Amino acid sequence: MTQITNATALELYRKMTGIRQFEKRAYDLFMQNLVKGTTHLGTGQEAVAAGVSQAMHDDDYMFVTYRGHHHVLARGTPMTAVMAELLGRENGLMHGKGGSMHLLDTSRGILGAYAIIGAQLVIANGSAWSALYRGTKQVTVCFLGDGATNIGAFHEALNLAATWQLPVVFVCENNQYMEYTPIGSVTAVPRPAADRAASYGLDPVVVDGNDVEAVYEVALAALGRARDGGGPALIEALTYRHGGHSRADPGKYRPDAEVKEWLARDPLPAYRAVLTGRGVDPAALDALDEEARQAVDRATEEAKDGRPPGLELAVTNVWADGGHAWRN
Repeated sequence: MTQITNATALELYRKMTGIRQFEKRAYDLFMQNLVKGTTHLGTGQEAVAAGVSQAMHDDDYMFVTYRGHHHVLARGTPMTAVMAELLGRENGLMHGKGGSMHLLDTSRGILGAYAIIGAQLVIANGSAWSALYRGTKQVTVCFLGDGATNIGAFHEALNLAATWQLPVVFVCENNQYMEYTPIGSVTAVPRPAADRAASYGLDPVVVDGNDVEAVYEVALAALGRARDGGGPALIEALTYRHGGHSRADPGKYRPDAEVKEWLARDPLPAYRAVLTGRGVDPAALDALDEEARQAVDRATEEAKDGRPPGLELAVTNVWADGGHAWRN
């Protein structure tokens, strides 16, 4: 295993606490009817986005799902732009037109959040092929939920990625539920991603998705192999969302004992305990927590100050004239 430096460890904690504070505020704003549309929060899943993003290079590509706040923030997208997008303001990432489920930040290689289950997998192959063709050593990271493993695009994407040896790393965030349905009740194998990897010549990689350093190590190895021409990887990260599928879902279908067990494995206090056990001053972690709170407060106010999108934006970025000028 790679020795994780103190600086890297603190950066992992900083990302996780920032995401946690942001998600809590997003929930509060939704309950105040300020968030436009629904939201799909991932409180409890912070370690996956933080660990994987920390292993990426600045010019790598990333594709995420509709539960994508974590990944975009972990990649370094300004918090105000994300918050403003949730509030449907013009100073948002997509000028208020995309909302929670459609975040995009090409400046950081984030090539979209996809609300159609599994749609991003085949598109991720395209960016990976582009990097391979251009010889840039860029790697594409594609996040997916456990439910996407039962979608045809999952198998199509893995097959082509393996056949062409594309530099792409698929990360399945297995939070145990396909919306309201336990993944195990509709899947023929116990591990929906890892148990299918061998069909495409890939290793069955499973990691504790609530252990941010374990995620970082596994991602670092997979990205390194892909970058050096070793082809694709499929990582199954076992984790759990603390809330329901979306803000319209109270999550009451989950057994109380199960929820209690996973809450006891909350990745944020668990990592805090690891760091203080190594001798990190709790005051340093408290300072990161406070920094995150202030950042969220600032982002909230700046987002609220943004104006609603002007009507002229309704017809921008929605059609092509059939010409080829955009290719240049």
